[in-house]
Amino acid sequence: MDSSKLKDKTALVTGAGRGIGRAISVGFAAEGARIAVTARSTDELESLVKEIESSGGTAVAISADLSNRSLHKKVVQKAEESIGSLDILVNNAGIGSSSNPQPFCNFDDAFWDQSLELNLTTPYLLSKTVLPSLLKKNRGRIINIASVASKSPQVHGVAYAASKHGLLGLTRTLALEMAPSGITVNAICPGPVQTEMNDKRIEYDAKRLGRTLAEIEANITPIGRRLQPKEIVPMAILLASDDSSAITGQAFNICGGMAMY
Repeated sequence: MDSSKLKDKTALVTGAGRGIGRAISVGFAAEGARIAVTARSTDELESLVKEIESSGGTAVAISADLSNRSLHKKVVQKAEESIGSLDILVNNAGIGSSSNPQPFCNFDDAFWDQSLELNLTTPYLLSKTVLPSLLKKNRGRIINIASVASKSPQVHGVAYAASKHGLLGLTRTLALEMAPSGITVNAICPGPVQTEMNDKRIEYDAKRLGRTLAEIEANITPIGRRLQPKEIVPMAILLASDDSSAITGQAFNICGGMAMY
């Protein structure tokens, strides 16, 4: 591997089986980091590890359903036993509104609970679990994958918007508390990224609005398309690297111009 922005660093990436999490894992490995990747799907994780190792990187797969709170400490423990004390945590695992979009008055309460558990409580608990290792070193990086829906409402997606808004509050509060300790905490706020989860959402919106998928795609962002997972990676690498030591408590939009604030 030619680049080394993350050389000798260790990272745990959640929701790494596909989409943004997978792209970030590959990108971190290409920059020299040792990676622990976790998701529910064993097959997807194994293929990711093979992809990273085939390019000369180091990765370990940890299959886990992070909505089960009893597994958080086990995942972190296994990661550190496999690749060493963690330097970087990427909280990417989440559930989108596409799994059960509903108007507010009809919204499914169980789906509300599920969304807040995975999108907000899981990053909270994993960050608490990883922090002792980071505090011992007086350095570290926590990167939360939020959404443009953390800054604006989402029709028929109240749980997703609320959980992602909450994730920014978590990011900023933890950043403020950790600032004297050399630990930075930031969020990335992607717009619509071409993933399996987002495919379902735009299909729902096309049907809801009586428009074709092509029309939705062409007007979804000012640049006239959805983003690709790989387009999130450069910002994640920057925030994980030593170059970002003065950047903390920030929420960076990568959204094709959807949100300009």
